[in-house]
Amino acid sequence: MSLPKRVVLVGPMGAGKSTIGRMLARELGYKFLDSDRIIEERCGANIPWIFDVEGEEGFRQRETAMLDELSTEHETVLATGGGAVMRSENHALLKKHSVVVYLRTSIDQQVERTRKDRNRPLLQNDDPEGVLRRLFAVRDPLYTELADIIMHTDRKSPRLVVRQLVNRINPKTPRHQRQVRKEGRNHV
Repeated sequence: MSLPKRVVLVGPMGAGKSTIGRMLARELGYKFLDSDRIIEERCGANIPWIFDVEGEEGFRQRETAMLDELSTEHETVLATGGGAVMRSENHALLKKHSVVVYLRTSIDQQVERTRKDRNRPLLQNDDPEGVLRRLFAVRDPLYTELADIIMHTDRKSPRLVVRQLVNRINPKTPRHQRQVRKEGRNHV
């Protein structure tokens, strides 16, 4: 099995898409792209400002255009925004020549990882945990449906998640073969 042309990371806020994406790209020798950061760079404004001025729909239109543009990139790891799965037209763009990885994390971990982050417009209210729960209920089935690999990130270091992902993406690595032998011994 050879490496995929692209690895696309999907999942909720606080799942570690940017952190894990950077490390995974380095491990694979790929370029790292973060769709939200590229949108901010092109607009000259941060995402909360875009939400304030254009609303969520305006941001989602920009996001779809960005995903369309980035779908032609090869040897990349792409971290997407948590809501990228909400538009059905994005699904084909996310899957195009890609292995889609759902970084799944619990609500508790999301709350912990996002509680001080002011760059998440959907969480700027009196009940961010409630928002995260509602978003998870709607988005989790979409992430799951799109995913080629589901990787749980709770209580795992980014380094461990990356190592496990490399083994899942390219199972012919010597490390993976050792892990398979080790797991085989544990199940005897």
